Amino acid sequence: MTDDTAYMRLALEQAELAAQTGEVPVGAVLVLEDGQLFSSHNAPISLHDASAHAEMRVIRAACAATQNYRLIGSSLYVTLEPCAMCAGAIIHARIKRVIYAATDPKTGTVQSLYQLLSDKRLNHQPQVTAGILADESSMMLKQFFKHRRK
Repeated sequence: MTDDTAYMRLALEQAELAAQTGEVPVGAVLVLEDGQLFSSHNAPISLHDASAHAEMRVIRAACAATQNYRLIGSSLYVTLEPCAMCAGAIIHARIKRVIYAATDPKTGTVQSLYQLLSDKRLNHQPQVTAGILADESSMMLKQFFKHRRK
């Protein structure tokens, strides 16, 4: 198992925690260059905060822990393609790599709706890897929304 797969499994565990609390099952893990690891999941409903996406929560935690708004050299693992808000934070934090599982045709801004992270007009373009454990993430999301519709 590669490190990317292992970290994505941790992100999927976080997504499961989100689902258990009624949140959309998205999880994220951020790994700094020195090996520090931060993990979280979606919580906009429970925190009453539209910005409490999994990615935003791990970025905030890592910035607070390092006392730096730049996360140069870090890798972000997320179970769903980031939205515009999260992609903006990724760019501003200078995250080196973004690894995500499932694409998001409705709000994804890495490849689905827009290609924000590869836009050469911006001052930072992280390396992107898509599709790591995509089937597992997609299944979790489909099951969550199927159950919610009942």
